[in-house]
Amino acid sequence: MRELVEILAKALVDNPDEVMVNEIEGTQSIIIELKVAPEDMGKVIGKQGRIAKAIRTLVKAAAIKENKRVVVEIIQ
Repeated sequence: MRELVEILAKALVDNPDEVMVNEIEGTQSIIIELKVAPEDMGKVIGKQGRIAKAIRTLVKAAAIKENKRVVVEIIQ
C-alpha cells in the first residue's frame, strides 16, 4: 500500500523527488504518512479534499484484501 500511495502522489505533484511515504504497521491497522513539498500540498488535497478522499478510498479498497484497516495521513 505504501507503493500505491507513493505512485499516486508522485503523479499529482510538481516535485516528485520530495514525496516521502512512511508506513507504520500495527496488528490490526496500518498508518501511511504522506509528506510532500509545501507548494504541492494543495494538489494532493484537492478542492474540498476530493483528491485526498480519492486516495484514501483507493488505499482502503486495496487494504480489504489484507483484512487491515488503513489510515492515510497527509502531513507537512
